[in-house]
Amino acid sequence: MEPPSALPRGGRVPWQDLLLAVSLLTLWNPLTIAQVTVEPVPPSATEGKDVLLQVHNLPGDTRLDVRVIIPGPAHSGRETVYPNGSLLFRNITLKDTGYYTLQIVDRNYEVAQVTGQVRIFQPLAQPTLHASNTTVTEDKDSMVLTCSTNNPEVSIGWLFNGQSLKLMERITLSQDNRTLTIRPVRKVDAGNYQCEVSNPGDSRKSDPVRLDMSCDTTGFPVGSMVGITVGVLVGLALVATLGCLLLRTRTGRYDDISHTLILFCSCPQPGGRLCPDLEFWTGSSRLPAAPWIFLPIPSGSFLASC
Repeated sequence: MEPPSALPRGGRVPWQDLLLAVSLLTLWNPLTIAQVTVEPVPPSATEGKDVLLQVHNLPGDTRLDVRVIIPGPAHSGRETVYPNGSLLFRNITLKDTGYYTLQIVDRNYEVAQVTGQVRIFQPLAQPTLHASNTTVTEDKDSMVLTCSTNNPEVSIGWLFNGQSLKLMERITLSQDNRTLTIRPVRKVDAGNYQCEVSNPGDSRKSDPVRLDMSCDTTGFPVGSMVGITVGVLVGLALVATLGCLLLRTRTGRYDDISHTLILFCSCPQPGGRLCPDLEFWTGSSRLPAAPWIFLPIPSGSFLASC
């Protein structure tokens, strides 16, 4: 809406646009009246609020003649004028949006005017935030957040843990700011996300959506993990067997004549296969009936096989 042009001849506002005709009696010089301003408080508001068009720098000898207050067609009964010319709107509506002109008439019926603007907006509904997924794997998955609102002509912003979200190469917005994409996600991205819609008169935030991070601790297929686990267990068993073998060898007895280490298999296998249950005879008891294996022991070392 454009501000009103100069007043018609005679300095009168058209009757259909008249809100209140109030007699403000004053004496002024051009320099003094040029300093008068009209400020809307607040500058922008939503329907249902109160708005004050506050007059500043009115000449000190100005007074309101309350005996002359004439409601015009634009008057709704929600307006109140104050002695300094300020105008209060109660329970303001979208229809109240526009420019308002204060006319000051001196005793010689000379007219000066000052204009102020009232901007009214619809209250905003809370937006809704949708996430493609809320539990993701670091450096592997992506996440897309979409902000939905029924209010037209709004600005959309994004918050991360209550603070303004910082964009970077991995974190991007769509052209209309309604869609946030994080590709790929990382540990630092875990937390609460919100979108905020706003217009000059109001702002609303969505409920937070939390992003949780799951770490890919394996990095291998399930079959590979099973194979690795079995291999580790077999390796541990082999190490334990070799350790036991070494311990028994060092504490065993040798035949004093032949310097031979006597070994036997406690459970010989058919077909001549080697038996895993290798034992040692220490000389403290009778030789077992199992097959024996005699191994010569070189001085300073030993070698055993079965």
